[in-house]
Amino acid sequence: MDYLQLAAALAPIVWLIFSLVVLKLPAYRTCALTLVCTLALAVFGWWKMPAVMALSAALEGAAMALWPIMIVIIAAVFTYNLARHTGSMDVITRMLSSITTDKRLLVLIVAWGFGGFLEGVAGYGTAVAIPASILAAMGFQPMFAAVICLVANTVPTAFGAIGIPIVTMAGVTGLPVETISYYTALQLFVFIILITYLLVILTSGFKGIKGVFWATLVSGLAFAFPQLYTAKYMGAELPCLIGSVCSMIATIVWARLFHRDTAAQVDPIPAAEKVKAWLPYILVFAFIILCSNLFPAIRDALGAVKTTVRIYGDNPFTFKWIATPGALIIIATYIGGMIQGVKVREITGVLGSTAKKLVYSGITVVSIVALAKVMATSGMINTIAIAVADSTSSYFPFISPLLGALGTFVTGSDTSSNVLFGQLQMEVANRISIDSTWIVSASAAGATAGKMISPQSIAVATAATGLTGYEGRIMNRTLAVCVGYVLVLGTLVYVAIPYLHLL
Repeated sequence: MDYLQLAAALAPIVWLIFSLVVLKLPAYRTCALTLVCTLALAVFGWWKMPAVMALSAALEGAAMALWPIMIVIIAAVFTYNLARHTGSMDVITRMLSSITTDKRLLVLIVAWGFGGFLEGVAGYGTAVAIPASILAAMGFQPMFAAVICLVANTVPTAFGAIGIPIVTMAGVTGLPVETISYYTALQLFVFIILITYLLVILTSGFKGIKGVFWATLVSGLAFAFPQLYTAKYMGAELPCLIGSVCSMIATIVWARLFHRDTAAQVDPIPAAEKVKAWLPYILVFAFIILCSNLFPAIRDALGAVKTTVRIYGDNPFTFKWIATPGALIIIATYIGGMIQGVKVREITGVLGSTAKKLVYSGITVVSIVALAKVMATSGMINTIAIAVADSTSSYFPFISPLLGALGTFVTGSDTSSNVLFGQLQMEVANRISIDSTWIVSASAAGATAGKMISPQSIAVATAATGLTGYEGRIMNRTLAVCVGYVLVLGTLVYVAIPYLHLL
């Protein structure tokens, strides 16, 4: 093993964490600087990547960052800003307050249930941006709203965007998608319960569990069991979607039945006004569902509106101009705003001011996705993965989730992490004679942990809550949770191996 080469491959990752957490540099500065340094390492270091190829890889990463990722961030914040502009957010806040004013229950409903639902249908940052902005509007501290939504947006990402991460993992490895779905849901089952309690602890401390212990358990179990059942018998597309909806309904019903004293006394809101206030979000839900894999005819028709170009290598890069969550959210918000009586010029003004305020977030996202593309295509990521696999041998199952988390930290995407490490995880599992599907699933499950510390995800959270420049402080709060998450998951994966024949 060439330790200098390994150190060089790790340098961009180590510097990102150090500069954000310790030096507390603004993310847009340190990510842009790290991109430049990574390009230099890829070209002049051990990997000898041709300069033109390195630059074209970075350019393709930048294109991916702008469309579809950055457009989702702009769209989500735009929807929230228009809701504030029209006063709809005040109505939404009053409606949620009429269910409960208990912050612990609101976090379970908005960040966990609603956020999980958004992850299930759309992904691409919507599950952080929209719930975080709603919590901030309800009076939660912006820093808290950002952190709590990042932590909540972990477990659901395994089956996000109608199951794309797991479907992709099956495609990369050639393993059965049904088995990967079941094993991943099984490995995450305990974490669904743990995360709900962690959200309550982060909201009100350990003493905060008192009074909502059963509500928290109901919220977790109502997510965990439907997700596990759906993953085993229906595949990868619906587990997160069904689990989050069941959790949200169960938590609201429980709050109505057993926490009525926490509901605010608000003046009755006419049904028409309620629908009008939620209309942009209702349309977002409808449009994303209709354009998902659940309705292939609509998806394919709208997906035909696209532009395909070659940026890096021989694989074409496609811009889908309508059938992408960001575009659908913007269209839904325009239609919803017009039905609410807002002029097109006003709506466009809100969109323009939103985009202008997110320039620094855009630099962060473009830099980190371009960096990830360069690290993956140059072989830097592969250098790290092989070193980890060779040094751990029979203990690799314990480390497997860590590689998944590393992939998501670098790329900001569970799907990309699965693409990076899926094949490697399977090869190592075969080499040490352990069920490859179990190890591949561990990588997919571990990828969910890296989401909360990914600079890309943190940029989404800061953009939604107006905290651009505070990325380091947020990572400092989520890093310990991520480490604990990976350690516990790795232990569960390793300990369960002798009992796989019982599953």
